[in-house]
Amino acid sequence: MKAWQLTAPNGPGALKLNHLPDPKPAPGQVLVRVCATALNYRDLMVANGRYGDGTPLPLIPLSDGAGEVAAVGEGVTQWKVGDRVAATFFQNWQTGPARREIFSAALGGSINGMLAEYVALSADGVVALPPHLSFEEAATLPCAALTAWHALVTSGNVSAGQTVLVLGTGGVSIFALQFAKMHGARVIITSSRDAKLARAKALGADLAINYRTTPDWEKEVFRLTHMAGADHIVEVGGKDTFPKSLRAVAMGGTVSVIGGVSGFTSDVALRDILGKSVLIRGIFVGNRDMFQAMNRAISQQKLKPVMDRVFPFSEAPAAYSYQESGAHFGKVVITVSPPNGHPNP
Repeated sequence: MKAWQLTAPNGPGALKLNHLPDPKPAPGQVLVRVCATALNYRDLMVANGRYGDGTPLPLIPLSDGAGEVAAVGEGVTQWKVGDRVAATFFQNWQTGPARREIFSAALGGSINGMLAEYVALSADGVVALPPHLSFEEAATLPCAALTAWHALVTSGNVSAGQTVLVLGTGGVSIFALQFAKMHGARVIITSSRDAKLARAKALGADLAINYRTTPDWEKEVFRLTHMAGADHIVEVGGKDTFPKSLRAVAMGGTVSVIGGVSGFTSDVALRDILGKSVLIRGIFVGNRDMFQAMNRAISQQKLKPVMDRVFPFSEAPAAYSYQESGAHFGKVVITVSPPNGHPNP
């Protein structure tokens, strides 16, 4: 099979397209013919050597992917050849709270990921796709969508009438916008580009702030909420935005810390946490139970993921470069191969 491998922590230029032996499913595994994959900010960190010391090289990257079951290993009864499935980010986190051992089975990080024509996955490490989604659309779900769902729905219990502040227009943020609107919340979104803000409003965002022209956006959040602040903040910015998020959050509100685009260290005033009884929660993707619950909601509402660009498998490094440019709105996707069995909807 063909597979892209990251051969050194030197960025997308270190990706090499290699021919590797076809994997075979071990007992308790399924072999998946990968039809599409998707990129996340985390994949850039892995490629650039900024994801920690536990990344083995060479590595098949990417956590996100969807495809068809091509074969099943001994003892597997819940899946059959032709089933449409997506991989779970953590192959060994099916239910309950996170445990330290889940990090040993993180696709595209501690173990090989999805940027290959075939992958062998745990039979408990895949979920059925929402029937109305294409493989490209479904490939966007395992990391960005589930992270947003975990933050706002599973842990955040977002409800109608609340205000959600979403930072930026990347994959997690756009899914957060969609899930917040699904639950009847009001959404404020930020971006440095008016064109992106217009697209976000077309998706349902109620209010938009250009943080380039309004650098004190946390004050604008208070003005737009009649000095109440945001009930939920989806914090993806890190060092440069976290202190502002603490000032923008409402009394008793929640800041879900998801990423650190500007860095992972931050000086904050404890009074901004104590004085408003703020709940700060770290969110790292989610478990299989959450994934299945999210897919049920996506199916019921016929929600469509927002894809910015779809690259062919042969142009995977270009997809990385485009993701790194920050020009995308929503998700960047790579088509690996067309389906053999059930066609895309």
